[in-house]
Amino acid sequence: MDSRNAHQILIVEDERPIRRFLKVSLENQGYRVVESATGAEALRAAASLPPDLVILDLGLPDLDGQDVLRQLRDWYSGPVIVLSARDQEAQKILALDGGADDYLTKPFGSGELSARIRTAMRHACRQVPQEPMLRTGELAVDLASRVVTCGDRQVHLTPLEYKLLVTLMKNAGKVLTHRQLLNEVWGPHHTLENHYLRVFVASLRRKLEADPARPRYLITEQGIGYRFAAE
Repeated sequence: MDSRNAHQILIVEDERPIRRFLKVSLENQGYRVVESATGAEALRAAASLPPDLVILDLGLPDLDGQDVLRQLRDWYSGPVIVLSARDQEAQKILALDGGADDYLTKPFGSGELSARIRTAMRHACRQVPQEPMLRTGELAVDLASRVVTCGDRQVHLTPLEYKLLVTLMKNAGKVLTHRQLLNEVWGPHHTLENHYLRVFVASLRRKLEADPARPRYLITEQGIGYRFAAE
């Protein structure tokens, strides 16, 4: 395989011997390899040059691997194979529900990993990985660093405000019902708590809109839900 045309794989693994084993094995198969030993380093590397596939260990020294996976899935659409010494079924389900494409429990053989990579590549979306940025007018959200800016100022949001804003921006121009938003942001047990939405949308408008009484971005669809205005 011509290495100049090979797929790039990001290895996120804090144990140096395992990382070395993976790197040598994959490079021998013609893949280009980028290494990260921490979750924060991996997120920066993925944002800088989105890989074709990510191999992600769950047991990282700085961030829980499940959190790294969740942050990656804010913007990264490529395949993710999770590695872990955790063999409990609940951990596997959590990773797969969180966006992992496959799950391998340590120890594993290089042949099995290679087969899983080939399968994930075949099933991967053929689209070019999207940029980790949402932007409408002066409002921008860097999904990799989770930084929100409006014009030349940084906007500080709570975790729930951030999740609500990203959900709306990813569906810009589409009306999202109260139930859809509550399920996505707060979870399935809060789908009747419409007052949560009113409070948080009002807070977002105060932080993002020049005139909260005449919103430019966060539009109310009376009795239905909310829409993020597409520009």
